[in-house]
Amino acid sequence: RFAVSVGYWKDPYIQYFVRQAKERKAPEINRGKLHVTAQMCYYARVHGVSYLIKAFLKKTECNCQIVNLGAGMDTLFWRLKDENLLPRKYFEVDFPMIVARKIHNIKSKPPLSKPIMESHSGDSLLIDSHSLDSSRYSIVGADLRFTSDLEEKLKKHNLDIHLPTALVAECVLVYMTPQQSADLLQWAASAFPVAMFINYEQVNMMDRFGQIMIENLQRRQCNLAGVEVCRSLDSQRERLLLNGWETAHAIDMMKVYSSLPQDDVKRIERLEFLDEKELFEQLMQHYCICWASKDSSNL
Repeated sequence: RFAVSVGYWKDPYIQYFVRQAKERKAPEINRGKLHVTAQMCYYARVHGVSYLIKAFLKKTECNCQIVNLGAGMDTLFWRLKDENLLPRKYFEVDFPMIVARKIHNIKSKPPLSKPIMESHSGDSLLIDSHSLDSSRYSIVGADLRFTSDLEEKLKKHNLDIHLPTALVAECVLVYMTPQQSADLLQWAASAFPVAMFINYEQVNMMDRFGQIMIENLQRRQCNLAGVEVCRSLDSQRERLLLNGWETAHAIDMMKVYSSLPQDDVKRIERLEFLDEKELFEQLMQHYCICWASKDSSNL
């Protein structure tokens, strides 16, 4: 939300999910180089993932569905609606506790609930504490480590396995064990004849910089259970291919950043002064976007 308030990108909906602190609590991060570096990394992540999703929507002419895995307080549904780019159906999945919080915010904030009602047609909208189901948007409370339960809940909310499907996971798989994420990827590859999987997470984690990142997270009791798959871009691609995907690509975020429209990149670089380019490049080389496809109809 802070990055949006400074002007890195536009998101009129994040304010309804995330309170902005009245003051920045960690001067050494927020007013220093790490703070500016983080905003620029978020910028590359948001634009990189969005680019792939919109390419998929345009290729399918929106006759598709999106499944956002571990969606948290993500606002993509509302932003796509504003751009007239809604898929046939948009699903979000997260832990029931997270889903309950999101549904509470949607119910209590008209700028969030109104677009759902506007896009809804047919029978009455279903909503309870841990799920929401309209004709174009659903939120499902589920644990991604249990794919049979996940599939059952999605089908109850009218998941159509015959529609081209984009599945998105941003900093999700790394918190699962390699076997759990492999099970999820295998399920996704086998469930849909035409599908794309978009994954954003860490990479190159076996070098010194990566090890320091892991140690910093462990000090905050944050365990990256799947970090061994994040050894390299090759290991990221290999995981996708070994779990049923036909094609797989992976690029680090420095390459993503350098591929974005340069006029906008220059604009955001003027927003806040970054005196530590080396730190920025190192951090960007330790995150990546991967995408895989399975394409029985040669879409």
